[in-house]
Amino acid sequence: MLRVSRRLRMKIAVNTRLLLKDKLEGIGWFTFETLKRIVRRHPEHTFYFIFDRPYDESFVFAPNVVPMKVFPPARHPYLWYLYFEWEVTRLLKQLQPDLFLSTDGWLSLRTSVPTVDVIHDLNFEHYPEFIKPVVRRYYKRFFHRFAKKAVRIATVSEYTRQDINKLYGVSLDKIDVVYNGSSSLYLPIDEDAKKSVKAEYSSGCDYFLFVGLIHQRKNLANEFRAFDRFKQTDARNMKFVVVGDKKWWHGEIEDAYLAMAHKEDVIFLGRQPQEALSRLMAAATALVYASFFEGFGIPILEAFNAETAVITSNVTSMPEVAGDAALLVNPHSVDEICAAMTRMAGDEDLRQELIAKGREQRQRFSWDRTAAALWQTVEKVLAEI
Repeated sequence: MLRVSRRLRMKIAVNTRLLLKDKLEGIGWFTFETLKRIVRRHPEHTFYFIFDRPYDESFVFAPNVVPMKVFPPARHPYLWYLYFEWEVTRLLKQLQPDLFLSTDGWLSLRTSVPTVDVIHDLNFEHYPEFIKPVVRRYYKRFFHRFAKKAVRIATVSEYTRQDINKLYGVSLDKIDVVYNGSSSLYLPIDEDAKKSVKAEYSSGCDYFLFVGLIHQRKNLANEFRAFDRFKQTDARNMKFVVVGDKKWWHGEIEDAYLAMAHKEDVIFLGRQPQEALSRLMAAATALVYASFFEGFGIPILEAFNAETAVITSNVTSMPEVAGDAALLVNPHSVDEICAAMTRMAGDEDLRQELIAKGREQRQRFSWDRTAAALWQTVEKVLAEI
């Protein structure tokens, strides 16, 4: 009876350091969308949200959430270590929670609290050259230990589940797949609305869309080369709209852009709020998302929900997410990316066929399903306590 009564009212500590007002990225959105649902569905439990800087009240989703700030801000490998191995460990010892949930892969190796770790991907193991040396060293030293420390692991694709098993030797029985979802803002829009979006952002022209951090892993350099080649036979005056921060702009990406003969047809919009991005997605001729590596690839799903055709890569998790509802390309082949752009621009029947398949494929994914699956992972651990 004691075991049952403990499970009725649990104390769950949660790493929420990536809940940053107006700065949510992929993992931040995962954290936001899943926790918002979980805490509201389970008012019987108390959730201690652990932030590394002053938090916004909008992230206190329900009365059963207790927000706590821990110093220092964990934004550098040395501070990651201090934050998780000392300060978070100290707080967990003080709180004595039944479980610690980390939604971004980091956890404390020194705590005895049972831990559920969400590992979104292991891109640094496959493309270490895309990561700064000091960060790479931290990942290499700690992430395999995090994976083995966790009582259970949740991840966002079957590809990453297999990757964790293969690279870190973690049993598949210990890893659950909790696919990502997409914001409800991503919806189709009518032709008049599309014209309005194009008038505002692309001088009234049709356009391909890139969404994401401007980073080598996202393969924007090859997409620039492919678009430049596409423009040689383009009779529609199409544009290439790029949405994302230029944090890793210098180097190959910048060189590829500067070498373009048609660089005036590339439109940089920087980071955009979700409301604007959803409209940009819905009005695009196609999303071009030919990354080298993704643990999931949320923009693919956002495009399906906005009823926009998709070009994506035939590697890692992207075929798993896209199914047969996208044109799959070798991300290393400029020719294949260019050919896919040409087909999308010139074959309306193909686009409509892919959009129809996207309506079916998107049914597999939602944040409601993600939150329910993540909670099932939590309950598996709670049942063993």
